[in-house]
Amino acid sequence: MFRLMFTAIAFYIFAAVTLLSGIMVVTAKNPVHSVLFLILAFFNAAGLFVLLGAEFIAMILVIVYVGAVAVLFLFVVMMLDISFADLRKGAMQYVPLGLITGGILLFELITIFSVWKFAGSASDNIASKTPDAAEITNTEALGQILYTDYVFAFQVSGLILLIAMIGAIVLTHRKRPGVRKQNVADQQARTRDEAMEIQKVTPRTGV
Repeated sequence: MFRLMFTAIAFYIFAAVTLLSGIMVVTAKNPVHSVLFLILAFFNAAGLFVLLGAEFIAMILVIVYVGAVAVLFLFVVMMLDISFADLRKGAMQYVPLGLITGGILLFELITIFSVWKFAGSASDNIASKTPDAAEITNTEALGQILYTDYVFAFQVSGLILLIAMIGAIVLTHRKRPGVRKQNVADQQARTRDEAMEIQKVTPRTGV
């Protein structure tokens, strides 16, 4: 009885803190505070997974999202002097281009998934009986569910992360005067004589 009561109390505490942290992530004016609230939300979400008995997912959430993604975002926001007010000023002029690009990507996704065909063994795997939870580990159970019932959601989440990465690169990319940049076309067009220079050095004299 005491164990069930303790589990219920812990659930409501973790859930309330996660919900409030998520609200503060999108309402906080300081981006550093938003990242800190995001880390807090990840920790409490990991606590919820522990209560559900999914320790593997909880550890992945802490190690990957808290230990890598959220901390990386925090350092990027703190180290880069990004003027968010200046970014918002010229954001509307890229809306038409963004809509066109998004429409093209959506059309490509619809075209791809309209002709998507699963392998013959995929239907057998989906229809196979799920083993007893006591016979397999959390990792095996997660893999069986993730790559059968929720494979489409898994692929979509990877695409969303890719778009988020591209957006972060675009937002932090700035043009600075006096910085030498790579020109791939010039590198591919150069000849052997331009890329290499042979110097004849007299012995014991140096260059």
